[in-house]
Amino acid sequence: MDNLRDIEVTRIESLDDSRIRVYSRLTEAQLCDGLHTSERIFIAESPKVILTALEAGYRPLSLLCEDRHICGDAVPIIERVPELPVYTGDRDLLAGITGYRLTRGVLCAMRRPELPTVSQVCAGAGRVVVIDGVCDTTNIGSIFRSAAALGIDGVLLTPGSCDPLNRRAVRVSMGSVFLIPWTWLDSGIASLCGLGFKTVAMALRQDSVRLDNPALTAEPRLAIIMGTEGDGLADETIAGADYTVCIPMHHGVDSLNVAAASAVAFYALT
Repeated sequence: MDNLRDIEVTRIESLDDSRIRVYSRLTEAQLCDGLHTSERIFIAESPKVILTALEAGYRPLSLLCEDRHICGDAVPIIERVPELPVYTGDRDLLAGITGYRLTRGVLCAMRRPELPTVSQVCAGAGRVVVIDGVCDTTNIGSIFRSAAALGIDGVLLTPGSCDPLNRRAVRVSMGSVFLIPWTWLDSGIASLCGLGFKTVAMALRQDSVRLDNPALTAEPRLAIIMGTEGDGLADETIAGADYTVCIPMHHGVDSLNVAAASAVAFYALT
């Protein structure tokens, strides 16, 4: 640990300390819009997730961790970015910031990158997922984790969906949000046809084809549309899709959670 002796560590005694305002006083929306900070920021949590972000080229701004992690779980982060401002406090302080006790008490404020265009995300992609109006942070994180693990090339989100860089979404994704290109789809799902994609609406309808239909895997480019847990996809979205596809169900179960359904769909269609 000798190489850590020159690291400047600032001890925080109060949640009102202005130096940790990005962690303790700003909402996710305020961090994202940049109006209350000099930069648009998000918070990454846990050493593994933070290191994944650093490997992907995300720029850190500061680190906040429990005392015991300065020479523990935070060491690989501090060694990688020795000039990073490091703030520390006891476990109760961090619990006051997050509202719960952290199992791997390390937080990192990071700059939000410029997002690629839809065309850039889709360039060369054979399979993309469209997340349509999904606002649950846990589901967003889970979909990203499945997408990265199961061969999806890019993620597009309609404006009503949750921010993938929401702290909980990032944590649930285990950093997968940093591994796969994504952006907001402001031009509408129908615009993907002009980029050479056939669209797949995941919905249980009388005219739905089964997920294991060979015609689906034969398509060179598919955009798989996943809807909200409660209402599912809008009728007009389903009507405008090239395929309406269902996962065969048993025992009277009518559907899966959107995160579970996405994993099944990604595995079958990639």
